[in-house]
Order: sequence, then C-alpha cells, then structure tokens
Amino acid sequence: MDETKGPRGIQSIEVGGQLLKALAHHGRPLALKDLAREAGMTPAKAHPYLVSFIKLGLVEQDGGSGPYGLGPLAMQLGLISLQQYDPVRLATPVIEALALQLGHTVAIAVWGTRGPTIVRVAEGPTPVHISMRHGTVMSLAGTASGRLFAAWRADEAASLGEALPDGATLETVRAQGLATSRDGVIAGVSALAAPVFDASGRLVMALTAIGPSASFDTTPRGPLADPVMAAAAQLSKRLGG
Repeated sequence: MDETKGPRGIQSIEVGGQLLKALAHHGRPLALKDLAREAGMTPAKAHPYLVSFIKLGLVEQDGGSGPYGLGPLAMQLGLISLQQYDPVRLATPVIEALALQLGHTVAIAVWGTRGPTIVRVAEGPTPVHISMRHGTVMSLAGTASGRLFAAWRADEAASLGEALPDGATLETVRAQGLATSRDGVIAGVSALAAPVFDASGRLVMALTAIGPSASFDTTPRGPLADPVMAAAAQLSKRLGG
C-alpha cells in the first residue's frame, strides 16, 4: 500500500504521531485504552505503533505490561530542542509580526543586571515619543515590563533596591497574566506586557507593546492584549513552558 499522501508525507507516521502527542499533552503515563482513546484510535490499532516506538526509545512501558510513557529518546530530543532554542531569537520575528498587526511598537525585555532591559524593538507605524532603544532599563514600578518582572521574579526585583509595585498590583498582574501601564513614566504613553516562561516555569522575557495613550487599549483580553498574550503563550510552549 502506498503510504505517502502527497506533500503531507507518510500517513502512518502522522497517525502514530498522535500517540506521542497525547503522551506529551498529558505529561504522564497512560494505560493503552486511555492512550488510544486520546489519539482517536482503537487499542488494537495503537498497540503496533507503541511496539515500534518502544524499540526506538520514544515510548516506554512500565514493567512491560503497565501504562505507556515517553521514553529516553523522547526525553533526549526534548532537551536537545530546548538547548537549540534561543528565546530572543525565537521572539524577534514574533514581535515584528505583532508590530504590524497591532499598529504599535513591540519590544522584548529580559532580566539584566540592572533590571528589565530592552533587547529588541520592532517599530510600529504609530510614532511613540519615548526612547525604546536596545539597552533601555525599565522602571519596576512605572512600566508594564517592570511590573511583569516584579510579579514573577520578586526576589531579584527586591534585590535592586528600587521602588516596587504595591502588593495589589502584583496580585493583579499574576491573576491576569498581563501587566499594563497608562501614563506611567511618561504622560501620553501606555503599554502592556505579557510573560514568556521556560520549561522550569521561570519568566525569561516580556513581550511589551507600547503606544500613545489616546489610541492604546490596555484592557485585559482586549484587542491589543489578546494577540500579545497569545504570542507570549505560543513562545512559552515552544520553550517548554
């Protein structure tokens, strides 16, 4: 039987891959019937794929008769994949696309020796009269990027000896998964920032959109917040977060 299906590749591999995706999604071993159901196939159909995956080291079975989990090769591939990912390199084309989509400037901020630091900027068509060049250090209390890092890297933020956002603000940031600022450091300029996490759950960068307050919607789950948060969540997923 011809297993190829045009540009989609080898169909049997794609079918069997659903089992691996199910294991990765659940993050724990599954019994054959549960794993097969999650992959949309019968146990009888799933079993031969699992036998082959076990031989390759992509899957392992507890005790030879128990539930199925990801095997040593799958773990090695995951670690190698994470090592190859440079978060800033991954995020650069993302902020360029966001800047065009939103019509506002979008930047990447990471934690530096002096606090949240801008390392990439994608200019939007709407002019912003504020310095957003590489190396700019953002205020912890007065900027969206700063509030984000203060919320998720509290110990490091406190060590800087700088004024911090109040507790209610930090709780709101963590609850919403988003930090905002309106006319904070500079009157007439607003921003919102979404977190990107790595495989350990550590905040590694902020995606920050910034623009004139008159045309910048800081509403959580609003027309600007949703795309930025979705992009940050996708980057977190690619980094194993």
